[in-house]
Parts: sequence; structure tokens; C-alpha cells
Amino acid sequence: MPSYKAPLRDMKFVMNELLEADKQLQAMPFYKDNETADAELLGQVLDEAARFVETEVQPLNQIGDREGCVRDEQGNVKTPTGFKAAYDKFRAAGWTGLDADPQWGGQGMPHMLGIAMNEMITSANVAWGMYPGLSHGAYSAISAVGTDEMKALYLPKIVSGEWAGTMCLTEPHAGTDLGMIRTKATDNGDGTYNITGTKIFISAGEHDLTDNIVHLVLARLEGSPQGIKGISLFLVPKFVPTAEGKVGERNGVVCGSLEHKMGIHGNATAVLNFDEAKGWLIGEVNKGMNNMFIMMNAARLGTGMQGLGLGEVAYQNALAYAKDRIQMRSEPRVNPSEPADPIIVHPDVRRMLLTGKAYTEAGRALALWLALSLDTEHHHPDEAKRKEAGDLVALLTPIAKAFMTDNGFNVTVQSQQVFGGHGYIAEWGMEQFVRDARIGQIYEGTNGIQALDLLGRKVLMDGGKKLQKLAGTLQEFAEENEGDEHIGDYVNQLGKAAQQLGSLTMVIGQKAMQGAEGADEVNAAAVDYLRFFGHVVYGYLWARMAKIAQEKIDAGQDKDGFYLAKVQTAKFYFAKLFPETKALAATIKAGNETLAVDDKAVFGWEAPALAHA
Repeated sequence: MPSYKAPLRDMKFVMNELLEADKQLQAMPFYKDNETADAELLGQVLDEAARFVETEVQPLNQIGDREGCVRDEQGNVKTPTGFKAAYDKFRAAGWTGLDADPQWGGQGMPHMLGIAMNEMITSANVAWGMYPGLSHGAYSAISAVGTDEMKALYLPKIVSGEWAGTMCLTEPHAGTDLGMIRTKATDNGDGTYNITGTKIFISAGEHDLTDNIVHLVLARLEGSPQGIKGISLFLVPKFVPTAEGKVGERNGVVCGSLEHKMGIHGNATAVLNFDEAKGWLIGEVNKGMNNMFIMMNAARLGTGMQGLGLGEVAYQNALAYAKDRIQMRSEPRVNPSEPADPIIVHPDVRRMLLTGKAYTEAGRALALWLALSLDTEHHHPDEAKRKEAGDLVALLTPIAKAFMTDNGFNVTVQSQQVFGGHGYIAEWGMEQFVRDARIGQIYEGTNGIQALDLLGRKVLMDGGKKLQKLAGTLQEFAEENEGDEHIGDYVNQLGKAAQQLGSLTMVIGQKAMQGAEGADEVNAAAVDYLRFFGHVVYGYLWARMAKIAQEKIDAGQDKDGFYLAKVQTAKFYFAKLFPETKALAATIKAGNETLAVDDKAVFGWEAPALAHA
């Protein structure tokens, strides 16, 4: 059976030493006044969160995978054994409102702390964690654009965990292309709307953990324009609340079926049928996509955390196995009294383990940096700092989602490989980590869509202003540390890659202005561009972490070897992983030419317009 221990030492290193988060949080009256910016308090909460997750949530992981969710003939869904009991304890302890506003019953803790707990939960039991995770997204959307009445009715229930939330976008014929949705909304003339249609792939769409489920649904009002511009967002509860805020009559939404999936079996991925279900408009008419993106951006960061969390737990188990499993000999022998040496001594096993360690620790630094930036965006008294933080979050969210889930899946596969044949056997839990991690690259916008969002919307659309700001931060760091005895080589590699990122962006931007052909050039480059960009961000964070760690070593403060491990992992990252940027630069420059093949010859297919010419 797999095990998990929350990486508290590394989390606290990132928060306290890399980000110096308490100093930044103290500058925000929201956290200072609520007394939730103290580093000692944050550490204590983090410790307690780890205890809860390790003892209550992690033991249910394999149970949830084996049992899955069960739907009865009426459309009610039962979650796996132990899921509801753990959720009830989670809710009773106040974890559902950890970083929610005290105005609605939350504890007002920083988003950074919420993200750290998110990582722990996804490592321990990603399927279970999706239930409160989706609710947090619904909270974000309602608190941002809901009416005062809507906030007062729904937010306290969601924050307390009494009610859950979902996001309902996808339809059988419309995945990424949401402009094609057919779910319709009819105005009842009394402030309510009837919602009719079918939504698929709805995570946590139906379950027995809470008294009510609040669905946020994209639909098109009669008479609205076709495409994205005609979509509105509606709140559709499973049970219509009474005037007193209690659960009332059953609404016209039912779970038609549950998907049979590769992984995350413990989460109910539902087909929801809306049959004249009563709903309420959230935000303005035809602004549904803008409003839903509030929830989607939170979900995308949360999905990135799934890649990080599953990579971390897979790495932990692979490391433990590699220390105990004896196979073959090394020279010199490290275990002469036994017939073989532990596999951790073999270079290829070390490569796989160090890959997991390098990607997870850099991913954790990125996630907590973005979470602290969210805190700044929402609560800093200086408008300029709020804007700067918001731009950084917008720019790096696609990287957090795509780069972290790509790397997370890679780490689960490499960690499974450490086990050899045993990694293929369910008992050890590694094959579940691989299956569970795979979905992260697909949902909340596939990683290809994230790449298009990064390059097309976040970089090129504003003329590269957000990118230039980040480039300035990288350049400032490079200038300060260019001749550093220990990280000078890293800074040199990082500087060259950052400059090349800028030049590649300019080349792609020039191609983008060439009409339809330009759009194809952007699309052809996007995935490799995101991965290149991700390495630049990770390289910056690893260089900073290595600098801090070396200073601690030089000051004689490395009694347990933690800082030495940082220094040596940074060395591995820059020697073995960061050079991928050179190959990516070549594939980005190759452009669309090699993709513009003869369709009939290569694929045996002709475009309809050509076929009927």
C-alpha cells in the first residue's frame, strides 16, 4: 500500500525563505487585521492540515479507486466507503472555509495556505479532493459577480461545506468550442429562468457528501447571438432553497449516468440532464464566458496542483522503494553482505528520482508564488501592485496548468518505472497514480488549449507587455547574480534562454500577422513555446532556491542536509532537464511547414470544401 507524508519542510522553505511571504502579507490590511499573516500561525495550520490529510484522507485513496461511485435508478450517487465520513470531519474542522472571506464564515487565511493544503489533498486522494475543490471554484465565481442576495443565500452554505458546487460547461457535441453549446435558458419574467439541456464530464456533479449542490451552468438565452458572445451563466441548485435558506423542492436536474474512466474513480464524473430547471442569472446577460473564467482560472491552477501533488506522492513512494529493493551490483559495492545492492545506487534510477524531485520542488515554488500573487492581486492597498500581480497570474496560469500536469504525469510514469514489474501491480498503488494523473493534461482546457491561451491571448494579444514585465524581473536577477561563484552558470543559462524566449516571441508575432497562415504558425508553435517558457520559469526559481540554499550552507546552517539537497537538485535540473530548451527552440522555429502535408496522401482524408470542388 502506498504512503504519503506532506513535504512540510519544503513548503515552509518556499513560503518563508524563497517568498518571505509573511512580510508581503503583513503589507495587506486584510490579512494583518485578521491576524492571519503571521508565519508561526501559518506553519501551525499547515502542520495540522498535514495531520488531517495523512490520517483521514490518504487511507481512502485505494478504496475510492476500487469501489468508485454508484448511481441508483433515481439518479442519486453514493460515494466510496469512508468518503462522506472524511468530508464531514473536514467540514466540521473548518477546512472548507480556510481561505474564504470571514464575511461569509471563512477563516480569511491567505490563498497561499489554501494552495498548500490543495497540494496535500491531491497527493493523498485526488478524487476525494475534487469535491471541496469544485465548491471553492463556485465560491469564487459567486463572490465575484453574484448579486448581494445570491451571495447572502449561497456563500455561507458553500463556505461551511453544507452545500457543494460544480461548473457545467461541456456538452456531448461541444468540448473546447463552447460557442456551440445548445443548453437553452428561457426567461420566466420573475427573475428566474428555465434551463434545459445536457452537460457531460461534470466532476462532482452528483454525490451524497452535502445537502445541496449548486451548479454553475453555461446556457444561451433565446434571442442571444450565436457563438461565445451569446452565452450567459446561471446558478442552478439541485434543490431550490426556501426563503429561510434551507433545502427546498427538488429542481429539474438529474444525473443521467456516470462516466467509466481511466482514473479518479472516486469522483463522480456525471452526465447532468437539465429539464426546465429553475436557475438565476449570474452577472450580465451574454457575459457568461467572462464570468465562468473566474471559476475556470481557479480550476486551472487547481488542476496544475493535481499534477504537482500526484508527482510528489509518486516520487515519495519510488524513493522509499529504491532504498529497499536490491537488484544487481554497483562498483564499489555498497551492500557486500547481501546478494545485490539497493537500486538507488544505479545512475538510471537516480535520474528518474532526481527528475521527480526537480520537477515537484520547482512546481511547488511556482504554485505558491502564484498563490501569493493572488493574495496581492485581491488585497494589496497599492493599485499598481495589484495590477502587476494580476498580470503575473494571468501570464503564468496556463503554464501552471499545462507544464505542471505534463511534468506530473511524467514523474508518475518515471516513478512507476522505478518499481519495475511491481509498478504495474495495483497493490503498490503506482499504476493508480499514473491513471489519476493523466486526466490533468485533458480537462479544464487541454494542455494544447493552455498553450494557445498563453501564446495567443496572454503574450501576443497585449503586444508582449506581460512577458516584458516578467523579462525585466529575470534580467534584474541575472544582473545581480551574473558573477556569482555558485549560481553564475545557472544565471548564464537562464539569461540566454530568456533572451531566446523573447526573440522567438517576436518571430512568432511577426508570422501571426500574416492572416490565416499566421494563425496556423501560432498554433504550430504554441505547445513547444509553453514548454520552453515553463523551463525558463522553473530555471529562475531553481536559481533563486540554489542561491538561498548555498547561503545557508556557507553560514553553517545546514545540519540536516536539506540545503545541500537543494543545491544538488538545482545542479541536476540545469544539467539534465533545462537543456530541453535547445531542442524546443528548434521545433518552434520549424513552424507549420512540416504540418502542412498533403492530407489525402498522408491521412487519406480530404477537406469537405476540396472534396466538392
